[in-house]
Amino acid sequence: MREGPQATVGTTAASTTASTGPRRPEALPGVRLRSRSRGAMALAVVAGAFTLAQLLLVRPGMGLGWDESVYVSQVSSHAPPAFFSAPRARGVPLLVAPVAAWTSSTVLLRIYLAALSGLALFLALRAWRGLFPARVLATAGALFATLWVTLFYGPQAMPNYWVAVGALAGTGCFLRALANRFDRAALWGVGLSAALMAWMRPMDAVWATLSLLVLPAGVRRWRRPALLGALVGGLVAGAAEWVIEAYVSYGGLAHRLSEASRIQGGLGWNIAVGDQLRALGGRKLCRPCTGAGPPVLETLWWYALPLAAVLAAVVAIRARRPLATLVPLACAVAAAFPYLFLIGYAAPRFLLPAYALLAVPVADLLVRLLRARGRIRRPLTLTLLPLVLAGHLVAQFVVLEDTVRRTTAAHREWASAAAGLHRLGVRPPCLVTGVNDVPIAVYAGCSSAATVGHDADTASAGIRRTARRLPTAALVEPGAVPPGYARAWTEHRVAGLRVYVAPAPPAKG
Repeated sequence: MREGPQATVGTTAASTTASTGPRRPEALPGVRLRSRSRGAMALAVVAGAFTLAQLLLVRPGMGLGWDESVYVSQVSSHAPPAFFSAPRARGVPLLVAPVAAWTSSTVLLRIYLAALSGLALFLALRAWRGLFPARVLATAGALFATLWVTLFYGPQAMPNYWVAVGALAGTGCFLRALANRFDRAALWGVGLSAALMAWMRPMDAVWATLSLLVLPAGVRRWRRPALLGALVGGLVAGAAEWVIEAYVSYGGLAHRLSEASRIQGGLGWNIAVGDQLRALGGRKLCRPCTGAGPPVLETLWWYALPLAAVLAAVVAIRARRPLATLVPLACAVAAAFPYLFLIGYAAPRFLLPAYALLAVPVADLLVRLLRARGRIRRPLTLTLLPLVLAGHLVAQFVVLEDTVRRTTAAHREWASAAAGLHRLGVRPPCLVTGVNDVPIAVYAGCSSAATVGHDADTASAGIRRTARRLPTAALVEPGAVPPGYARAWTEHRVAGLRVYVAPAPPAKG
């Protein structure tokens, strides 16, 4: 795809405009804007292929996961809302409300989210227009979209992908606004992207934008009140509901932050790099993260990513256009830091924002390698690099297929357990407690309750009281001891679980 002529912002800008025309961008060393961009079609193709790949490879009938069940139940007409713990934010429930509020179909929800995630990727890549050629942005989109973790979580009711595209779009708009203070669209993009991230996960939004907040403090000419106001205003607007809810339902902001830290195992210095590596083989949640790691061939890309980032930085500095590369790299490091060094467990989705931010500099490096000249270097690059990328794609799809297969099987077991509860007379309105209580309860249309664990929201006495008026079931794994309040209840076997059903409440009348 051909590009328009490239111009360095400032004295090397394209043509001089008349005083009545558009204002010229300000000079900003290290950032180059191109006068035109014809790459929208290439980005649309990448985004469309991403949506199609989700529908074909992840499959809409996979069913809801545990966290998805919590988020969807907040707006669903099919099941009562599950316990909403302190770290969670209301962004995902609002995102899925247009579908989940009127239908319980997971297939429709997946199709809706796949289409929406493809559109979001397109917009996030377009936010970088003028900073890099279209071929670089299309390559960046392809790199990010073909990671198994991106494909797996794109159509899911989870916040991490949306933080990732928000971080990608916000950083691109930030650089454009730095290069041209009259780019109002870029200012709006900064604010809306920050709001999206804070809407989904407030603390992740702070980490992802930390570099953007700190950099202007060290460079006087970057201290632009409008840009800083857009960034901070977006964060405040997106996190406002979370903060208000902290005072309404969690005893204040400090208490909610403390409770969120407790639920996540207590935030503090904890090197989780090895945990993240072990999770890359398709473990959706690695807590505790023990056992052997995945095969080396499935994780080579993860080892190569830091090296590629460093090489991208070196190339950008030598080319005297460092900011467009170094800023997203700094944001990626900040976004990944808490999940690599501050928590004691791992999940591959936690690093999605970092992967999205790294995609642009790495794509720029790859495109430059492919276009490198030389009688030996160019043929060698054109041969080896496609082979490496092909191997990378095969490894990603192998992990994705295995993860989808195992996840679908687990979700079908939950659906089978819910159907078994209905056969036992546990039908809405009803209560489910015990192992995997949240997803099974949502599948069955029941409320859920827990007396222990991170989602503990009631006491045994509360479950006994509920059992006197509603159908109630306690789910127990084979070999485990049932809770004291359920030991006198009738035991059944459903979908590999021991199910203790409370005596039927007396009929009203």
